[in-house]
Amino acid sequence: MKHSITYITVLLVLILGTAQLKAQTSTSDQNDYVVLSKNIKQLKPILMTATSLAEEDGENYGEFQVVFCGKTVADIRDNTDFQALLKQAAQQQMKVYVCGLSLQAFEVNPEELPQHLEVVENGIFYGFQLKKQGFISLTI
Repeated sequence: MKHSITYITVLLVLILGTAQLKAQTSTSDQNDYVVLSKNIKQLKPILMTATSLAEEDGENYGEFQVVFCGKTVADIRDNTDFQALLKQAAQQQMKVYVCGLSLQAFEVNPEELPQHLEVVENGIFYGFQLKKQGFISLTI
């Protein structure tokens, strides 16, 4: 009898502890993604990856966001290839951002940026905020 109570108690602790752990790690049924990149040439493979993840995740596919930081922001102006990829990203409901701190550091006027591109004040901080919200993140 004494051993039975011990076994039942251990079993309940394991079951309840595992359920609580699962609730803490899973914030939603959706898989949300964010990529922080220092190279605008990565947008094409990022789009391909988003397409593959959407197919794989099915109904569990959530948001996909990309944030460009660093010197690469200076290459965005008048880049027709990048603008075409931005249009494709918009069609895939992908949000593409550029780091405001990087724009300032490399003296890029936000008004010269193409349509479908939004500015966040601090790209790295923004990425951490999304990570805290449960986004799966990758830095390339």
